[in-house]
Amino acid sequence: MVAILIGAYTLYILVRLYVSVMQIGYINQMKRKGAVLMGELVYRDAANYAVAKEKLSMIEAFVEYGLFLVWMMGLIYWVDSQLIGQSIAVQSIVAVVGMLLINSLVMLPFGWIAKFKIDAQYGFNRSTMGQFVKDTLITTLLTVIIGSAIVWVLSMIMSSSALWWLWSFIFIFGVVIVLNMFFPTVRALFFDKVTPLENSELRTKIEELMSKTGFVSSGVFVSDASKRDARLNAYFGGLGKTKRVVLFDTLIEKLSPSELIAVLGHELGHFAHGDLYKNIAMVGAMLFGMFALFGNIPNSLYLELGVAPSPHVGMILFLLLLPMVSFMVMPLMGMMSRHNEYEADRMGAQLGGAEYLVNALKKLVTENKSFPLSHPLYRFFHTTHPPVVDRLIALGYDIRINTDEGCADPCPVD
Repeated sequence: MVAILIGAYTLYILVRLYVSVMQIGYINQMKRKGAVLMGELVYRDAANYAVAKEKLSMIEAFVEYGLFLVWMMGLIYWVDSQLIGQSIAVQSIVAVVGMLLINSLVMLPFGWIAKFKIDAQYGFNRSTMGQFVKDTLITTLLTVIIGSAIVWVLSMIMSSSALWWLWSFIFIFGVVIVLNMFFPTVRALFFDKVTPLENSELRTKIEELMSKTGFVSSGVFVSDASKRDARLNAYFGGLGKTKRVVLFDTLIEKLSPSELIAVLGHELGHFAHGDLYKNIAMVGAMLFGMFALFGNIPNSLYLELGVAPSPHVGMILFLLLLPMVSFMVMPLMGMMSRHNEYEADRMGAQLGGAEYLVNALKKLVTENKSFPLSHPLYRFFHTTHPPVVDRLIALGYDIRINTDEGCADPCPVD
């Protein structure tokens, strides 16, 4: 059984690496053709930035694979042996939270490289080393506190009911919903400083826009995200009464009020179509399948690992295999998400004007140096948004005859 799991995980890593290789080759090929949507220099910068990130993700995949092998081929046994005689709760908290911390520590250098090497090289990083250390410590502390509470509840459920997998699923699904409700508040409390939007004219336009779709928000806020990053973004966060509109200060700086309204119209399209709830349902379906699978793990697997069946070993196995399962489910979630993006674009065009949404998307892809093209395999496995070129065409923008951005006719849209 251990050999089967290692074989499956090996196949997952090989597929993931193959997709990355195809994406890198495709980008390098397309960057030598006429620039799309942006000037030639920015287009090449965006291509090189995408390639650099993809190469880093390939190295991460190798390290993640190494971690998986280390855990499966001895570390699970060693951790379990050190906790003999402890209570179920102590075993679970120490083993599972310890595993999360060990893996996070091993992967931490990649986060530093992404921020202070790659992002800095392409003009995105505005964070300091002190800020990075602070964010890392806060994230670690939250992981220990929240993770310990979740693991403790799961250990109690798993040790007290034959249908532990079903009750565990219900509990974790509830946690997912609660985290979605309070994500904006937690982010504002520990990471970004969020203040009410002071521009009364813009706030009025946003409130009028929200009223058209019945979106009731706890307020319109501005995040000081520019202290960490130069990218443009905005999000509607929370559920129920906790819903709020959060605009990155970089977005307000770069987009005109009309373009901003069009972008928010797109986000309201997600709300009007219930996309957040659809996404939560998809995550719930994946979790249900995972828990049902782990509820029927044969004892032979524990025997091969040299451990007795226990909540903490079950949770470690769950976390180790979650990336592989998520990768397998992602194509289905991606297809649904890409469909939702087209629908949200249509509503954004209706509420804010197609011309303004087109202009906003062009600015976003340029300012964020998002390479506008991707390999079909990469889109299938990774992307939740359609290529911006396809989105613009769907909005009526004839990219093939617009050469002012540096795109030769015909543009390479495939």
